[in-house]
Amino acid sequence: MNPQVSVRRRVAAQAGDWTDATPPLLRRVYAARNALDEAQARPRLAHLLPPDGMLGLEAAATLLAAAITGNRHIVVVGDFDCDGATACALGVRGLRQLGARRVSHAVPNRITHGYGLSPSLVEELATLEPDLLVTVDHGIACNAGVAAARARGWQVLVTDHHLPGEALPDADVIVDPNQPGDRFPSKVLAGVGVMFYVLLALRRHLRAQGAFADAVPDLGVLLDLVAVGTVADLVPLDANNRALVAAGLRRLRAGQGCAGLNALAEVSRRAPGRLTAADIGYAIAPRLNAAGRLEDMALGIECLLTDDAGQAREIAATLDAINSERRAVQQQMIDEAEAAIERVALGEAVPVGLCLHDPDWHPGVVGLVASKMKERLHRPVIAFAPSEPGSDSLRGSARSIPGFHIRDALADVAARHPGLVERFGGHAMAAGLSLHADRFDAFRDAFQAAVAATLPPELLAAEVLSDGALEADDFVRANAEALRDGGPWGQGFPEPQFDGEFDVLGWRVLGERHLKLELGGPGMRLNAIHFGGWDGTQPPPRVRIAYRLEPDDYRGGDAIQLVVVHREPV
Repeated sequence: MNPQVSVRRRVAAQAGDWTDATPPLLRRVYAARNALDEAQARPRLAHLLPPDGMLGLEAAATLLAAAITGNRHIVVVGDFDCDGATACALGVRGLRQLGARRVSHAVPNRITHGYGLSPSLVEELATLEPDLLVTVDHGIACNAGVAAARARGWQVLVTDHHLPGEALPDADVIVDPNQPGDRFPSKVLAGVGVMFYVLLALRRHLRAQGAFADAVPDLGVLLDLVAVGTVADLVPLDANNRALVAAGLRRLRAGQGCAGLNALAEVSRRAPGRLTAADIGYAIAPRLNAAGRLEDMALGIECLLTDDAGQAREIAATLDAINSERRAVQQQMIDEAEAAIERVALGEAVPVGLCLHDPDWHPGVVGLVASKMKERLHRPVIAFAPSEPGSDSLRGSARSIPGFHIRDALADVAARHPGLVERFGGHAMAAGLSLHADRFDAFRDAFQAAVAATLPPELLAAEVLSDGALEADDFVRANAEALRDGGPWGQGFPEPQFDGEFDVLGWRVLGERHLKLELGGPGMRLNAIHFGGWDGTQPPPRVRIAYRLEPDDYRGGDAIQLVVVHREPV
């Protein structure tokens, strides 16, 4: 089954105050996103929100400063996704920049330890003899792990961005803009963004103590890591996050990124000087994430920490190979998920909240399966796999649609059915959970009931938002480049896309799945590509499409192409 899809045009706000350097088309796009001047559209680091108001930040700076001056052993504990990996590398690099001489790092193994700072991970960390653990991109829900660390006499600083549960962990300090009582204006920092703010506060604290006899360390050199982690975690790109991502992209484009990220861009065949947020999301981040999904994210973190360009290339090549394996595993699991959905659809309507499970699935890839099925069906989806082969414990990864808060839905199920869910956490659009295998059926029924009771039916109709139609003289390379470079685009500040009706002048299939089109209109002949758009049927003579206008770097020169995101007959 395919969801109903409608194309709706955004309503642009009134014209703003722009310089002549901003093309009229880009002004229109910005205005539709309520950005009415250069500062709103392209915020700079000078516009970054000050650290004041983030609860626990000063206490965290005091704790870290004492560890640095006391030459204590600090262990930064990362996570096995891209945000967690970049936050870990950021923490290690930043603490060393600020004077820490004994800094190590660790990361849980998805299969062995599960999510975050678990008691089993704490037991392994004992061999490192840490004095202070700093969690990044996790910890707010790791009550048992924090308690285990504190029982050993270690200090614990939790830095996280996820939503807290009813009880906070008993850490020495917690920094999380989503914890109760926090007054920081932006609640959508990624884990790497929270750690960057911790480093800013620490630098300020150390400067006040007179710690820097010479130059004050420049933490801006770490913004490449902040950009990659922020984009990869799909947090909304509010003005604060756009300032961070844009600054990091500028470093990457100038060839000033760390050796690992430069190598990942190279192995992804992305031109460094033209890197965009989309390149991070679709090329760099998946290769980093692949390590945590199928192998061990320690390899990804090693890539981000090395300063040896040759070593970085070797690790990037390994990550690229792991990513190819991940794609093959993912496609097999998606095929199996689609077959299961087709079997359900033959007998009854597909539930508004869908739970999928296969005992042979890989726990590191279920999030991608949930995401693909959510996109196809436009409804909340949770995909489950055994925590490890033969295990009685299941790990689920949930993905939601706009307007439905998936973490709140899990909280509702957990509250109504005590003991059903072992643990859960996440955001509005994505969450994770674990439960015993013999409770899958009961959870599925409870989740479907919760979604059916709270999800408005109108949200099940997929919607493509358009920035309107383009005129014949808009289809030029200068506009395509301005749109590409006008970001960073992403969650909450979506990439520009337009819609219109065109004649189909020619078509052919590429790679068995993609559709190459030649489209025409009054005075126009345009090349277009619809990735994954081949459905086995010949396109009609005339179509309405929603599309992105992009430079066609493959053909070069003044060439442009339309990247189709939705197509329907006229």
